[in-house]
Amino acid sequence: MRIVIPGGSGQVGQILARHFHLQGHAVTVLSRSLQPSPWRVAVWDGLTPGDWTADLEQSDVCINLAGRSVNCRYTASNRRAIYESRIRTTQLLNEVITSLQRPPRIWINASTATIYRHSLDRPMDEATGELGGNEPGAPDTWNFSIQVAKGWEKAFFSPGAPHTRKIAIRSAMTFSPDTGGVFDVFLSLVRHGLGGAQGDGSQFVSWIHETDFVRAIDLLITREEFTGVVNLASPNPLPNREFMSALREAWGATFGLPASKWMLQLGTFLMRTELELVLKSRRVVPGRLLAAGFQFQFPEWPAAARELVARWRANLLG
Repeated sequence: MRIVIPGGSGQVGQILARHFHLQGHAVTVLSRSLQPSPWRVAVWDGLTPGDWTADLEQSDVCINLAGRSVNCRYTASNRRAIYESRIRTTQLLNEVITSLQRPPRIWINASTATIYRHSLDRPMDEATGELGGNEPGAPDTWNFSIQVAKGWEKAFFSPGAPHTRKIAIRSAMTFSPDTGGVFDVFLSLVRHGLGGAQGDGSQFVSWIHETDFVRAIDLLITREEFTGVVNLASPNPLPNREFMSALREAWGATFGLPASKWMLQLGTFLMRTELELVLKSRRVVPGRLLAAGFQFQFPEWPAAARELVARWRANLLG
């Protein structure tokens, strides 16, 4: 297959590019800058059509991951960049794909599990999950993230690309042992003795192992019945306290300093990021994948954590 990945220079994009490249597919990553890669990299600005549109012509699959990182403080300028980098690139792709003589047969667009409300009481699947937005007591930053997610999906499902099957993936955190990835961040806390519960530890953590992430993407590509929104997450989210405990055990740490809310407020301020990334409860489950018979290789976090730690250590040793 010919696979084009706009915004594929980040952690998740590299996971997918590596996976498809090893399978023998022709992979093109659209990036704002050229970088040495085993696959083709084409430059785009995410705002205007250019030579990169030729890569989409006669491609089989487009997987759009473009969007500014949310790992920042939600200042006015950063909010604008986060929103526009998702909505405008998605609108651009919709216009370009609609104009092609031979468009990709499937377009998978990133979304986020953050679109669901803060949930401690029950899991959120695609059929019964409650979207968030303006819940009583929810911080402004949480509502902003939800509005971004809703706007992103609205742009994606807007009219256009009539010959292309569209799927929005509401992804949980994708864990791989890559340097600088989200797993690396969590493991760094454990390695430095800071891997205790964050806040009161009751908030749920939704996650997915990279192996299951790419296998799920393969399934979405091959199974024609998949359209609309699909949750990409392990079927077993767990409270932060248990999540961090399992990670400490996988690393071999006997102790992890917990972080109270005020400590997290100070820490996220100093790290120039937002408290939402730690304290919002994401209890997301993959209802549609399970109904389709998808078998997770890593359905439980303790086993996933042990495998990821082992590979992280192997990578460190070269």
